[in-house]
Amino acid sequence: MDPLKISLRLIPILCVAVFGYACQDDQPVSTTTLSLPEVPYSYNTGVSDNIPTLGRVLFYDKQLSINNSVSCSSCHKQELAFADNVAFSQGFDNLPTKRNSMPIQNLGVIGSFETSSVLFWDGRESNLESMVLRPIVNHVEMGITDIDRLVAKLYTLPYYRKLFKNAYGTETVDKSKIANALSVFLSTINSVNTKFDKSKSGIEALSALEEKGHVLFSQTYNCNGCHFVDDPHGYIFAGTFANIGLDITYADEGLKNVTGNDTDAGKFKIPSLRNVAFTAPYMHDGRFKTLEEVIDHYSSNINDNPNLDPRLRRSGVPMEMEIPEEDKAAIIAFLQTLSDPSMLTDPKFSNPFSSR
Repeated sequence: MDPLKISLRLIPILCVAVFGYACQDDQPVSTTTLSLPEVPYSYNTGVSDNIPTLGRVLFYDKQLSINNSVSCSSCHKQELAFADNVAFSQGFDNLPTKRNSMPIQNLGVIGSFETSSVLFWDGRESNLESMVLRPIVNHVEMGITDIDRLVAKLYTLPYYRKLFKNAYGTETVDKSKIANALSVFLSTINSVNTKFDKSKSGIEALSALEEKGHVLFSQTYNCNGCHFVDDPHGYIFAGTFANIGLDITYADEGLKNVTGNDTDAGKFKIPSLRNVAFTAPYMHDGRFKTLEEVIDHYSSNINDNPNLDPRLRRSGVPMEMEIPEEDKAAIIAFLQTLSDPSMLTDPKFSNPFSSR
């Protein structure tokens, strides 16, 4: 046989064996069954329920990555309050992300397409429609280098034509509609059905241990000074960022990477504690595996960083709270009351693909 013909026949094999998905970038793959209710779930957004329905499909669709290997949900899992259970998630090429995946909940309160706030650990976005595109085009996370190519790719998938038609009245796929649908869907993922919420409404009482933990959290140790658990967004807007003394010198400088201010080095967004029992590991770098480790940090391991939050200083030095074991147990019992199992299993937030 002609050696040239043999070489040409080997090219596809070499592409798969040596370059993996490299020869298939941006190419749609055959999909599994998409299962959606005949009548869309009610999302109570004030817009057509077909828009968050489209957003839900986009959120779970691996076709939004360069090699069809990961979706938004790969790093934000519903059963984990849309966080991840590893310190650093894996992107499309199995490389680790830079920071721990933050939980996605109550974003409609703190950063929807209508409300400006801070998003990401370093607050580099304040608008949800802008935020949702960032992971898609990130060179580690989903790897799309050209949104226009993604738009063309999605248009070749038959189920998107109907979904876009239902949502926006036309089969046309474009960047703004992708961003809008994703942001509307994310803004509907709300955690408001915790035992703590029910206790405030008189529906369900906290146990003695949980109530003790609430008092310790809110008053004795003033954790509520940063983590304002009485509000669904989970922090006080005036103190959105904090340096909590994790290190003397931070390898990742957090907010400083955005502002350029030395006084912002080591500051990160204060996360909501909703469903905190499900979102381990903790901190921007996932260094703490358990809530016990987190409380131990505040108890006796706060470092004297020059930018340490004033709320964590006493007489000019880092606080040494020396929290007793029985107090730690009570605080953790209280934190468990911030869990909202209904959000973690709600079908309207679940994966609509049958085998993904």
